[in-house]
Order: sequence, then C-alpha cells, then structure tokens
Amino acid sequence: MTVDLSGRNLISMRDLSGEEILEIVALAEKLKANREATESEAPLRNKTLGMIFQKPSLRTRVSFEAGMTRLGGHAIYMAPGDIQLGQRETTEDIAIVLSRYVDIIMARVFEHDIVEDLGKYATVPVINALSDFEHPCQILADFLAIYERRGRLEGMNGCYVGDGNNVANSLMFGSARVGMNCTVASPAGFEPKPEILSEAQALAAETGATIRVTNDPADGAQGADWLYTDVWASMGQEAEAEARKAKFQGFQINPELMKHARKDAIILHCLPAHYGEEIDYEVSRTSNSAIFDQAEDRMHAQNALMVMLMGKS
Repeated sequence: MTVDLSGRNLISMRDLSGEEILEIVALAEKLKANREATESEAPLRNKTLGMIFQKPSLRTRVSFEAGMTRLGGHAIYMAPGDIQLGQRETTEDIAIVLSRYVDIIMARVFEHDIVEDLGKYATVPVINALSDFEHPCQILADFLAIYERRGRLEGMNGCYVGDGNNVANSLMFGSARVGMNCTVASPAGFEPKPEILSEAQALAAETGATIRVTNDPADGAQGADWLYTDVWASMGQEAEAEARKAKFQGFQINPELMKHARKDAIILHCLPAHYGEEIDYEVSRTSNSAIFDQAEDRMHAQNALMVMLMGKS
C-alpha cells in the first residue's frame, strides 16, 4: 500500500488522486476475493459506523451495514426522522456529537453542503454516500466492476447516457483522475453544468484523458468500452418525471445504441432501473451487463474505503 488515507474524508471524487482511486480498487478486489480471510481478520473489529439517511435506500444501507459486519465492526442506522439534520439540531452539533460516539460517519443526503458541513466539523472520517452533487461511492464500485472485466481503467473509453446528475459529475471527476476517457450524452438542457465540465477537463489535462459532453448518444457511444445510464428522474424529481420522459426519448441503452459501441462493451447502471426508459430490459440481461456486479461491488469498494480511511490497510 503506497497511499495513506487515514483520517481523511471522501466528500467528492475530486478528493482522491488517481493513484488513491486505484489503491482503493485494488484493496476492494482483494477483500472481495478473500472473504473468509477478511472476516477472520476483522480489520474493523470494535469500530462503529454511524449511518445518516435523509433519503431512503436499498443498496446504500445494506451494502454499508453488511460490509461493516463482514469487517468485524458495527453499523448504526439513523433514519430521516431520527436526526432531522439542520432542523432539530445544527449539522455542526450533530457532527461533533457523533464524533464522540462513532469511528466513522456516512451520510446519504439531499443537499451537498450538508455532507460538506459534516466533513468540516466531524473529527472522524466522513463519507459522502450520496448528495445532489456527487455519488463517489457509486463510482468507486463502477471502477471496480470495470477493472474486474478489463484489468485496467486508464485509456479506456466510456459513455454515460442520460441526465447530467450527481452520478455523471462523479463519473467525470473520477474518470479524469484515472486517465479514462468519458463522454456524457444528455438531452439539451440536461447536460452537466459548464463549470463542472470545465473542472473535470482541467483534471483530465493532468492525466491525458478526454472528458466531453454531447447531445447525441450515438456519437458518445462510438467505440465505447462501456456504456452507463441512470434513471431519467432522480429521487426528489418525481414531479418532473412525465415531462422528462418526452425529452429523454432516444437516450436509452438498447440494441441500437450498442451497435455503436465495442462488441464487448460493458453495460452499467447504478440502479434502481426503469426498464423500457433509460435501459432496455433484454440488454440488461446480456453477458455484457455488469449492473449486478456493480451493486455487489458497492459493498466491496466501500469496505476498502472504510478500511483505508481508518488506517487499517
């Protein structure tokens, strides 16, 4: 292990260097392959994870809680009504108090500034388990799923098809860091914000990667090693769902789009999926699909991250 993440936070993919991302992926692969040894060694024995949820979840809660158990530790789930961030008590006070009880904190929140404040005031590591701006844990899992199938990240070509949302933001930042080319194909008006694209491109200039945005999915998918999508309307955007359906027509991973990518292109989706909208069901069940590998890899990538943030690697 050549990097030291002990005591650090993960609020954004920008917080990690390319080398650090690859170290997390490498450790995640090791922990996944050696489950019995990992559980026997229990690297996080007697450690406690505090899990703050403003948004409900399937994968985030179960992957963190099951992962912490496998590592020998314990996880405490705090539901949206348990804490009421910024309402019953300030985020600053919550961060300080929790730091007296637990060894590490993860938070799945609406506004990104909440997880930033937790990171600012907590005296233990804080993990962004999802905010409206980024989803770094998802991208670490995605990179593990890609690495398992290809054995590398640098120099690969990928295309994300759909809304320029938190997943797209983290994917651009992470791709830039590891030297992987990434195109985001979004309908007009739903692209990543220009300032985010510019920042990702500045990071990419350091590694030789190309980060770009297009309004043409076929253009983005041309020669792609992987194709990635997400729901057209994220949690909290339900009122826009019907209007978005019309605007996102054609922004779907389906057999037609697959023709533009490499024959062995990996299909990725962070789930939950709305089949028939952003992804065709039959395509999701082909041998190209890694969507359920991604779901499993959330746990392994997060396990590696927690081990490294607590200096146990």
